[in-house]
Amino acid sequence: MRPTPREVWEARHTEPDAIRAAIRGPSGRDWLLRWLPSRAHDNGVFVVFSNGIGRDDDEVRTGNAMIIDPYGRILTETDAADDDMVAADLDLELLPMSTGRRWIKGRRRELYGVLTRRFGDERDPRTARFSTEPAHAPSPPAS
Repeated sequence: MRPTPREVWEARHTEPDAIRAAIRGPSGRDWLLRWLPSRAHDNGVFVVFSNGIGRDDDEVRTGNAMIIDPYGRILTETDAADDDMVAADLDLELLPMSTGRRWIKGRRRELYGVLTRRFGDERDPRTARFSTEPAHAPSPPAS
């Protein structure tokens, strides 16, 4: 994923096709579709994704607000290069039989403990996001 150049954002009114391509491209919508629908599906939940658009410190956010159902289907979305909002009617009857809700009962909760332990190599979210160092796997817990 590459950042959207600031120049593309700054020229959004005179070159709308360039910003629309960035919003929908590999650093925008395409990136979200690699993981966001699967989170909705895996967990059997509706996902309301809201993201700022425009400059944020030294990067350009691509917006792409969307609402996804428990099967990973996009109900509504926007690719506007401006303030915009999405809304959808949610069919709550989709929840009980969604794949994610059914598989939750098969999860082994006794394995979750390791997820809450500190190993000493944690990073704050901003450092983790912008670090140029590779991530290292945490040390396995002592037996």
